[in-house]
Amino acid sequence: MTVRVVCTAGHVDHGKSSLVRALTGTDPDRLAEEQRRGLTIDLGFAHTRLDAGQGSAATISFVDVPGHVRFLRNMLAGAGSIGACLFVVDAGEGWKPQSEEHLRILELLGHEHGVIALTKVDLVDDEWCDLQELDVREHVHGTFLGDAPIVRVSTVTGEGLDALRRELAHLVAAMGAGPDRRRPRVWIDRSFTAAGSGTVVTGTLTGGELIAGQHVDVVSAGLVARVRAIQVHGGGVERAPAGTRVALNLSGVDHHALTRGDAVVVRSQWRPSARVDASLSVLASLDHDVSRRGAYQAYIGSGEWPVRVRVLGGESIRPGVTGHVRLHLDRELPLLPGDRYVLRERGRDETIGGGEVLDVAPVLPASKARPDRDVDRLVAERGWTDVDELAALTGVQLPPTIGRWVVAPDALTALRDRLDERIRSAGPLGLDLSTLDERERAVVTSSTDVHVDGGRASWGARDDLADHPVVDQLRQGGTSPAEPTGVDRASLRELVRRGLVVERDGLVFHPDAVDLAARTVAALLA
Repeated sequence: MTVRVVCTAGHVDHGKSSLVRALTGTDPDRLAEEQRRGLTIDLGFAHTRLDAGQGSAATISFVDVPGHVRFLRNMLAGAGSIGACLFVVDAGEGWKPQSEEHLRILELLGHEHGVIALTKVDLVDDEWCDLQELDVREHVHGTFLGDAPIVRVSTVTGEGLDALRRELAHLVAAMGAGPDRRRPRVWIDRSFTAAGSGTVVTGTLTGGELIAGQHVDVVSAGLVARVRAIQVHGGGVERAPAGTRVALNLSGVDHHALTRGDAVVVRSQWRPSARVDASLSVLASLDHDVSRRGAYQAYIGSGEWPVRVRVLGGESIRPGVTGHVRLHLDRELPLLPGDRYVLRERGRDETIGGGEVLDVAPVLPASKARPDRDVDRLVAERGWTDVDELAALTGVQLPPTIGRWVVAPDALTALRDRLDERIRSAGPLGLDLSTLDERERAVVTSSTDVHVDGGRASWGARDDLADHPVVDQLRQGGTSPAEPTGVDRASLRELVRRGLVVERDGLVFHPDAVDLAARTVAALLA
């Protein structure tokens, strides 16, 4: 059965939680304070089954987010790992400031799918609803919600709920599970202790499946754990696919050591980093440029992190413009190119913009960096990159160029030129492979132009030592050879080692001469 995760969005008191309750039968406001005040403070969770048509069913998991500006950090934590939303607008109040900010945040986070619910229609007439629909259409024009269906609903009368369920089923069918990179990641949004089970964390699983019994790391808590059990919507499963809400029972860790924003991953598949290059799209509504001056917070996954910003290729980025930045986080995070983030400024308490991670481990200084998601650019900057390291840095598995490395053409040519000179300088004896490092040996041994024998390398398929003139000279000398000429002692020792010549009591012979002498002696003794 298809399972997809959708977050709510919209202004405070526009009926997000009431709508989730009406659709699922579960109250997402789980905290006593939320129920007392009638106000969503933290993330809420609920799910329901939908008729997907043609006899199939789908399950939709809702992450209900708060609408009040004071709890925007919690909204960001809920929307960060999700690509679709149920956007709620009160038919009576219409579009409000947090409607606008939520829409801009979802755009920055890369959301692609959504359904718009016009709520509380039982309190207004049809003509007013028509006007509000037009106004909503104007506000979402040019965004990912530009063509989204608008459904009029009332949780009091039940009007429109079935139509909304149908649109949500269409949404689920259009979403897809997201890419399966076989490298799972769960950004933790809750951690707690369950009676009889121990530590439990919840979050949205992306990137690949998790398996009960698997050993995992919790980044940035720096802890190692084992997935004792997995639940999806309250039921135990052995495997959880990407794109589902999961509850993980972790052994080996105390829930007090975990916090929202930590990530559960298989550590060998990731290269956590505290410095990344990224794009930054500055909101057009901002009244100032963005520079390195500011007290910034980056919202990534389900967490918020203090961050220093260095603008690349200039001093600042103007409102409405997309530029590049280097983000210096206060801790290492397991990130991949394509991960989205939102940037806010603490002093002004405003959303600045956001973008996507382009390079999780930049090697060039900021003054020279021009990041993008092109793997060839990363390979060119690094020269030599281990294939597993490249996969961890980019999520892309490329075949090795040579040995176990993906190598930039310029870097490979430069090393071959250096080795060419060293091999030629070594003379007929050849270059001792033990003097080379691992990369150099890989180049030498993979070259069709290099002859390797006895731990030494020389250019050309012809063995210069085997064809050395001294070998023929000694052959012609028979059992009374002259002193070898035209050969140095090192080459002569190598000829002896290979058995191409024989040394006896300081005299050097061709092997044929030694065999002839042995046969002659044997005949005399017969």
